[in-house]
Amino acid sequence: MIAHVSKQELEIPEHWCLLSVGRPCGRLSAAIGARELLSGLLLTRIQNTGSDDLDGARRPAYDAIDCILTRAGQLKTDLATLSILGFEGAFNLPFWVGKDQHLFEKHGLDADLEYVKGSVDMINRMNAGSAHIALTSVDNVIAYTGGQGETASGSAPDLIAFMGGDHGFLSLVSRPDVTSVQQLRGKTLSVDAMTTGFAYVLREILLRNDITADAVTFDAAGGTGNRYRALMAGKHDATLVRTPFEKLAARQGFKTLVSANALFPDYLGTVGAVLKSWATANRPQMIGFLLAYREALNWIFNAGNSTACCELLRTQFRDLSDTEAHAVLEDLVDPMHGLIQDMEIAEAGFAEVARIRDTHAATQISQPRTPCVDRQYLDEARASARWAT
Repeated sequence: MIAHVSKQELEIPEHWCLLSVGRPCGRLSAAIGARELLSGLLLTRIQNTGSDDLDGARRPAYDAIDCILTRAGQLKTDLATLSILGFEGAFNLPFWVGKDQHLFEKHGLDADLEYVKGSVDMINRMNAGSAHIALTSVDNVIAYTGGQGETASGSAPDLIAFMGGDHGFLSLVSRPDVTSVQQLRGKTLSVDAMTTGFAYVLREILLRNDITADAVTFDAAGGTGNRYRALMAGKHDATLVRTPFEKLAARQGFKTLVSANALFPDYLGTVGAVLKSWATANRPQMIGFLLAYREALNWIFNAGNSTACCELLRTQFRDLSDTEAHAVLEDLVDPMHGLIQDMEIAEAGFAEVARIRDTHAATQISQPRTPCVDRQYLDEARASARWAT
């Protein structure tokens, strides 16, 4: 009976426990689940009594629930806070799975993902110490470690890439009346920032179609979601977007002119980036993040979880149809162009990004590029007995 539940009986085990839903979860989630279970039991008891005076049914259960909430608050403080910055897009599915499956909690983290306005905002916040990890293009890491960025200083010399995320998922999308890259001559194209991120990929696409940079107008409009919304509002003629925005745009008659993976098959898109000084001082959080992220990737690549993955995608992008969500998931798990399951930063992908940057950057680097890839944390995570295979 609810009235006989004691505080001792509500103690959450140190590591794992199973809720009525039948899957393992962390202690905090167990506390929340137990609260929901008690609430259901209370409702059943109230319905069965048929009494107008329900205080006798309510009070013991509510006392027990209060105990659970107190304990949950204590457990929350046991987790290390991890603030992550990123951009809108389906490539964040590993993070959403990590939250939904309580994988970050499992590895001792209270992780939060916040979208930034653009890469300048991201770098400023990283340099200020108000965030810990960024999920961003590797070109941003190359640019800012080389002093070619667009913040006031243009530099973040302490920035490193520590894991591979994906191959970009880039598509050049245009207004309905523009049906070829050639027709972009004289048009206005939006980018995140003028000289970082995927801006040079757009210039490379134009160059391969004999369109020089001075034949179009570039407008810095911020991250993917911002550029998509500006394109839909008629503010620009075309932009590079990342999945699923090309599918959402197609529904409204907008055209996908080029898929970047067809032109740049080795291209490296998102990486995990961090300030070297923070990573050194917070090694356990780094390893915990890598282990949780890897476990989320394995969950995504398990075909038995495809329906749940599509539900998560549609939760984040409510305009996405079920058919479109499945198409997006197929892109995400593509072994050549999708999410990087082993989280490696491939040399060929990094070299392709650096080559495109060197081709289009107005200011060339006259000395060897500062090393900005550090695999020591990924290597340590892989050596862990907890690295999911």
